Amino acid sequence: MLLTAGALTATTAGARADDTRTETPVVTSAPADGVTESMVRVKVPLPASFGTRPAACDWLSYLRYRSSAGPDASADADRILLAQPGILEGAGAFDSVARNTVARAAEQGSHIEFWALDRRSNCLEDRTGVASGDQFTAVDYYYRGKQVAGRTFDGYVGNGRLGWMAKLGIEQTVRDEYDLLAAELPDQALRKQKVLCGGHSLGGVITGYFAAADFDGDPRTTKDAGHNQCAGYFALDTTVSTSLADLSGSIPDDTNLPDIGLGYGAVQAGLDSGVLPRSLSAPVLLNPETMTLLAIAGMGAVRDVDAEAGLPDHLPQNLNVQATNRFLFSEDTATFLSGSPAVKDFRLTNGAVLGALMDDQSVPLAFLQSSVGFFDGGPVVDKSFPVANGSQAQPGLFGTEYKAIPDRPHGPLYTWRNYDRVGDADDPGYRSADGTPFTSAGKEVSDIRELARSLAEQPLDFTEQYFPTKLVTDIQLSTSPQVKRLVVHPGGLTANPTLTVLAGDGLLAGRVPADLNPVVADGYQHLDVLTAAPVQNNGRPEPVSTNLARFARTPR
Repeated sequence: MLLTAGALTATTAGARADDTRTETPVVTSAPADGVTESMVRVKVPLPASFGTRPAACDWLSYLRYRSSAGPDASADADRILLAQPGILEGAGAFDSVARNTVARAAEQGSHIEFWALDRRSNCLEDRTGVASGDQFTAVDYYYRGKQVAGRTFDGYVGNGRLGWMAKLGIEQTVRDEYDLLAAELPDQALRKQKVLCGGHSLGGVITGYFAAADFDGDPRTTKDAGHNQCAGYFALDTTVSTSLADLSGSIPDDTNLPDIGLGYGAVQAGLDSGVLPRSLSAPVLLNPETMTLLAIAGMGAVRDVDAEAGLPDHLPQNLNVQATNRFLFSEDTATFLSGSPAVKDFRLTNGAVLGALMDDQSVPLAFLQSSVGFFDGGPVVDKSFPVANGSQAQPGLFGTEYKAIPDRPHGPLYTWRNYDRVGDADDPGYRSADGTPFTSAGKEVSDIRELARSLAEQPLDFTEQYFPTKLVTDIQLSTSPQVKRLVVHPGGLTANPTLTVLAGDGLLAGRVPADLNPVVADGYQHLDVLTAAPVQNNGRPEPVSTNLARFARTPR
């Protein structure tokens, strides 16, 4: 990619023919809420310097949510919220907050849109198995080589086939956002009036770089400047900045992220040569093979959340999947090492399987946690692996909530008590060995059925299987000349009004300066700002979407 010092330069998206944009309706089991969803794809080819890549990777995609009673054309909407995903996160993760925000605004007479962006690297994902609607068919497709709809899975993409991603860093990411906006809303004055730019987690940092960027190669002209594409900014459990400092814990310790002590030139040379991994992953859980299991688990809960799950017995017996299961479903270190009892030794409903994978009282990684309820149907005990309950070891990585696990293999059917049934009269009120309640109604905010739908029914993934390593290394090397020169208009970060919404129990809890006037969603975890149900256990409307809708309504 050719660059002019101090500017982001590339071919701007120009006039489009009929074969350069598609929009496809998305049909889901979401309750009628007055929201229309579609998947939009826009052809925006990468520069030739990126080299060989799949044809699908010359397209940008997003999920478009709009008021069913509002205008068909985006340019006629009252506001458009443009959301960048966090690390290892895809457009599907925004499903609940997008629907809730559009619906809240419509209730108050405002017809807005919410665009959930997918990063370009998600072009490598194959949703064929998930789209079948049957989780056992999906397992056979992704892990056993069986065909679905006449197609055979090509396998997960290895580092050797990701050479084009060696250049897919912060520069191209913000350029993609600009080119998409320019293609969909060609009138810059309209963008400045109607578009609100933001994101979740790492998406707040990407928004910061976008706000400070220059896109025409001439810093003296500012119509193209990032901050002049937005009427305001929103940050969901993040801040609009150009630093990763606020997001401690959002990147797991055991990923293959290279040593940044190498310096920008050495890191780039490693990515170009393939010596360094071009896609971020970890030995268990956080890699394409295992993250696919989240969508498959969601499929079972969508079909019948209360039915006994057959998925654990149907999973492949390879080392990667089995190690992940041990990591997520071991009571203590001895169980993890021995592999017994294993998850397949417990009777679990589809809801309990998904809850075990995603709930903050089960999964031990803070950035993957949501508050969707609790186990039910049988006795539970403290889960002391990888850290003991009450420990303050790496709270940014593991979280601070007490973890629990079923205690009777080959015993009762463990069910899942959804968020809105925690604290009911029939709730057993499970407690830790030290007497601490594992959870309470005020700590549960997300509906497990909605989470399942977001994982299993979206045409663009909830998770991100191929996250570009360069996107993180660029930001971690923000003081290097190669990255510093991208911040052309530093005043752009504060040039527009900003709404900052924090998860009360999330990664940034208590760490954001008060002068940002953040809205705090009590009891929320990092993912809950995206997945929370429209009505909370206190009977009040969900606060993240309520504040986003209010922010979108406020005259800019």
